[in-house]
Amino acid sequence: MSGTHAVLHDPQGLMDDELPLDRAPHEALVTAVLAWKAPDLAPCDYEQIALQLTGHAHAVAADVRRHAAALPKSDGRGALAEVVLREAEGRLAAPLKGTAQCAQNRAHLVRALYTRLDRLTESAQGAP
Repeated sequence: MSGTHAVLHDPQGLMDDELPLDRAPHEALVTAVLAWKAPDLAPCDYEQIALQLTGHAHAVAADVRRHAAALPKSDGRGALAEVVLREAEGRLAAPLKGTAQCAQNRAHLVRALYTRLDRLTESAQGAP
C-alpha cells in the first residue's frame, strides 16, 4: 500500500537476536556528533539524532548482554559488562532533550557499549 507504513512493536526484544547491528553508519554518526564544536541545529534535529543513537544503544546493549551471559562466571569481562550495562540503563532512562549535549552523551554511550562489545568478542574472534 502506498502512503502507509508498519510500526514495529517488540517490547520483549525478540527481534534483537535475529537482526545484526548496522555498525558502520552508527559509528560514523557517533564520530560526527562527538566532533561537534559549536553546532547550530534546531532542537528537533538534536532530538532526532539522540533518538537514533538511543535506539542503537539499546541494540548494542542487548548484544553486550548476550555475549556477557555466554561467558563463564569466573570471567571478569562478564562482571565488567554488567557494570557498563547498569550505567547504560541509567543513562538511557534519562529523557531526551533537543540539545547538542544530549546527542553527544548518547554518542559517548554508543561508543562505550561498542568498546565493551569488542572486548567481549575479541577472544572469540581469535579462536579457530
